[in-house]
Order: sequence, then structure tokens, then C-alpha cells
Amino acid sequence: MPCPITHDRVTLDRRELVGLGAAVSAVGLLGTSPANAQNQNVIDAALQTLGDGKTFDSARMAEVAKFLATRPFVPLPNDLPDAFAKLPFEQYTAIRIKPESSIWYREGRGFAVEPLHRGFVYGNKVQIFVVEDGVIRRIGYDRNAFDFGKVPLPADDQDLGFSGFRVMADSGGGGSWEAAIFQGATFFRARARGQEYGVFARTLILKPADTRGEEVPFFRAFWIDRPTAGSGAMVINALLDSENVTGTARFTLRPGEMTITDLEVSLYPRAAIDHVGYGAMTGAFLFGPNDQAATPDVRAAVYEVKGLQIHNGRGEWIWRPVSNPSNLEISAFVDTNPAGFGLLQRDRDYAVFQDDRQRFDRRPSLWLEPLGEWGVGQVQLIEIPTDSELNDNIIAYWRPKDALAAGSEVSFASRLYWCWSPPERPAMAIVTGTRIGHAGSGRVMRFAVDYRAEAFADANLLRDAKATVTASPGKISRLQLWPYPERKILRATFDLDPGSDTASELRLVIESAGKPLGETWLYRWTG
Repeated sequence: MPCPITHDRVTLDRRELVGLGAAVSAVGLLGTSPANAQNQNVIDAALQTLGDGKTFDSARMAEVAKFLATRPFVPLPNDLPDAFAKLPFEQYTAIRIKPESSIWYREGRGFAVEPLHRGFVYGNKVQIFVVEDGVIRRIGYDRNAFDFGKVPLPADDQDLGFSGFRVMADSGGGGSWEAAIFQGATFFRARARGQEYGVFARTLILKPADTRGEEVPFFRAFWIDRPTAGSGAMVINALLDSENVTGTARFTLRPGEMTITDLEVSLYPRAAIDHVGYGAMTGAFLFGPNDQAATPDVRAAVYEVKGLQIHNGRGEWIWRPVSNPSNLEISAFVDTNPAGFGLLQRDRDYAVFQDDRQRFDRRPSLWLEPLGEWGVGQVQLIEIPTDSELNDNIIAYWRPKDALAAGSEVSFASRLYWCWSPPERPAMAIVTGTRIGHAGSGRVMRFAVDYRAEAFADANLLRDAKATVTASPGKISRLQLWPYPERKILRATFDLDPGSDTASELRLVIESAGKPLGETWLYRWTG
């Protein structure tokens, strides 16, 4: 008798579920009008071309997406009974699939897939198919596959369906670890071995922080390829839909010490879309040294992402610390063919946070590299005021300059690294700290920015360093560099007098012999 598989999991906490709740709810309820019912039948018939017993073909999936783009939009069915829709957080997270009911359980393929039950904020039903030797097999709902904890079992004839799935990767010795999860709208996330879950990725983002209201795409169905033993990779195909666009997505997941996800997306707009985002990622920032908490907190800092790093098309490395502003802040970094960008967690020392439960020091950095040229556009950063760490209030994505035209076809691809630190790093100093405080009386603010590099152990190099700071608007004074070769640190301090203005764009560059020694530090001060 084989020994039971062991699981090294991180249960989703309340912040993670509530953070997705608003987006999941935004997908809406399926109306019961005859027109909606008829359109739903059309969607079901289209999906049957990629249903049980059929041969999977990515070209056919694209044709299904194109066909749906010619039809009226129909939201996902959200017919979840109140007994599950109103489940408390703790009871919902107690519903777990039995290990032996996992897909490809103990087949030696390096992976197992665990369908996720519907409930709590996850009311939308998605279909899950697997592809084995090219043939599609639908994963049917079976209440006996789940351990419901203290939740009463659904009736025998109820098909409550799935809200998504998690991917378990083998860790050797009969064990496994949770590498990725796909659940809610087009959200997905992964982590490197030994990490906690943190930043989310979104396959597609439409009109975020837009006065017209955000449009939230969602997955209708997944087709998961049965992994080849020893390949270390899993391929997941998905059909996405929203009010104004349909599309396909293909994920190639490679878990490990750095978990890599290749993503290929094709979009088919029903209508013109002038605000679309590729490579979207979201994380939480409540307070830190550059943005002190308004209320007392026993912890020293609370954030899972410290800043936005950009490697732009001109070869410049930019570091933009994020903050929890008092008002919604939107920043745009115009570029052509960016080399990469990401929301990073640079603090790996427990002492920075003093948090025994959330372990923000173990949250992944998420770095994205475009595959192919993304053209002209901008990396857009949205910082949303929040008084709770449950909210993912930091959003970054690429916004192309050109709108999507109705009836067109647009594709993009990217590689995402869920990591301790990105694989591509500047060959120069990186910013390790930004601190802000009052400089005496009045509105003058003092800044301290720390750069770190192995080369900074050379006191002669630090002796020749120079700094330049600009403010728009505002006046800069008391600019000074403080070398600490024993700690491989160069600190820049300066004062900002904003006058009567309530915001100022700041830019700091350190150089030696006319060449940059570190990243370009950018910051938006608001008061």
C-alpha cells in the first residue's frame, strides 16, 4: 500500500481572498432572461467543440474565442446556493480536495492538480478539462472528492462545480509543494520553493482606476496538458471573456527555486478598447519607512512589495518605491519596447517587518520580461489609499499607446519570474532603502536614500561619487552623500521644500566620472 502523499501548503489567508472578492463580484450575476439563456446555450455549444472525447487543438480554441467575440456577452453562471455563497472565510478554506482525488495523483509526472470548490466570494463556475495523449477529458464534479470539514455536504444531485485549481509540484520523497493557483477572474499567482504567496498576476486588465469603471475579464474554461514525466513543466490553456473582448491564454509553468511562467495571449475585441493592460500585477503596501502608519502597529512595516523596478527600452534601470497615498495616485513611465518591469520585495530580513504570521520577508518578487516587441506605451503604476493590509492597493502594468480596434486580433507574450530576486539585475548599485521624515518646522521634508553594491567596499570609488536631485515642483537643499564602505552602502540625503504644492516629482541619480553608479531613483511625494 503506497504511503499517502504529504503536502507543504500555505492556506490562503483572509487578505488574499477578500482582495480578490471585489474583482470576482464585478464579473456579475448571470441574468435569467430568455436572451441570456439562448446566448448561454450558444456558448455551451461552442465549448463542446473542445469537450469530452474531442482532440485538443489550440487553433480551434482560437476559433471559439473569435466566434464568441461575434456574439453578445454573457457573464459566467453564478448560481451558487446561499449555503456556500455565504460561507464564512474559515469554513470555506476548510473545504479541501482529498489528495487521492487530485488529478494525476501519484502518477510520477511531477505534478498534481487540485480543483477548487466554489464558495465564499468564488461563486463563478469554470470548466476544467485535461488533455491526455491529445484527447480532452472533462473533470466532472463529485462531492465525494472533497473533505468539507464542518460544512454540510451538498445534495447528491447538486453539481456545484469548480472555481479554479491549484498546482502541486513534487518535492521528492513522496512529498509535494503548492507552486501555483488559478482562481478568480483572470488572476493567477505562483511562488518559488520556500516562499509564501504574495503578489498576484492578471492575465489581462481593462480600465483599472478608470472613471468609467473597471471591466473585469474572467476565465470560462481551462485545458490542462498532462505533464510528461521528468519535464518539470506544465502547460495550461484557457479561454477568457469579458464584456468587450474574448481571448485565449497559454501558460507554461516551471516551478522551482525560481518559478517561471511563460504566457501567450491572443485577444479578439467585440468593441474598441482604449485602456488595456498587459502584464498586470498587484500587491499590498500598508506602511514602511517611506510612508509611516497613521495608526499604531506592533509591526515595524507591512508590505509585500517594496517598489516598482523598470528596465526601459533605452537601457536605463529605474527604481520607484511605492507608497500608501492619501489619494489615488497614477504614475506613467513612457517607453518603447521595455526590457522588463516588476513589483519587487527587496527586504528579506525578518527584522524589517517583525511579523510572525504574514512573513512578508518570504513573499516573492515578480519580474516580467516581454517576449517580442511591445512597441510604444507606458508602464503604469496605480497606488490606491488603504487602511487595511487585506487590500492589494498597488497595481503595475504595461499600457500600449494604441487602442484595440473592434474585430481586430492582437497578441502578446511575456515571461514571468516568481523569485527571491530577478534573474536580470542592474550591473550597478540598487536602492535598498528610502526613508522620509520632517526636517524641522514647516513643510520641509528630509529624504534618505540608500544604495548598495559590492563595489562600494572601495572607498576610493565612493569618494568620487556625485549626486543630482531634481524636484518638480519644489526646491532641493542640503544634498549630501554619506559613504559607508564597511557596509557597502552609499547614502544620499536631501531636503525638499514643496512650498504650497501638495505633490512633487523627484529624481535622484548618483554618478562617477559621468557614468551612473546606481539605479535612477524616482519618487512622487504627496502631502
